[in-house]
Amino acid sequence: MPAIKNCLWFRTEAEQAAEHYLAIFPSSRVVQTMRGGDAVVAVEVELDGRPFLLLNGRRSAAFTDATSFVVPCATQAEVDRYWAALTDGGEEGQCGWLVDRFGVSWQVVPDGLTELLFDPDPARAGRAMQAMLSMRKLDIGALRTAATGS
Repeated sequence: MPAIKNCLWFRTEAEQAAEHYLAIFPSSRVVQTMRGGDAVVAVEVELDGRPFLLLNGRRSAAFTDATSFVVPCATQAEVDRYWAALTDGGEEGQCGWLVDRFGVSWQVVPDGLTELLFDPDPARAGRAMQAMLSMRKLDIGALRTAATGS
């Protein structure tokens, strides 16, 4: 089976986006760059080992949040780092969602969130959900505290 590759279609910012994302995600690299004369047409990258094609030439004004990328984080420090880097020049959303400076939607999610929201105890899950709904950047400690009712 062939590997599925994400393609992000920018107006003209593919090269700038590649530089930005490579600075954020560890183990990332440019695979190759396609040029049409002096202009960059596309940049193929690996972001933390995952293939992406960043392509120039989109006509519409913006990406939509119908497509987003989830950044799972093992620690709150990782949540804080990715949140700061991806919202730099972008916009915070609610419940761990954000839009970066290029208009791409991301979800920065701490490990343990799924277990809290799908807890078999509906009251515990409900408290975690209510806490999450009040947050922009997710705080796993605060979510755990809310789930316990403390």
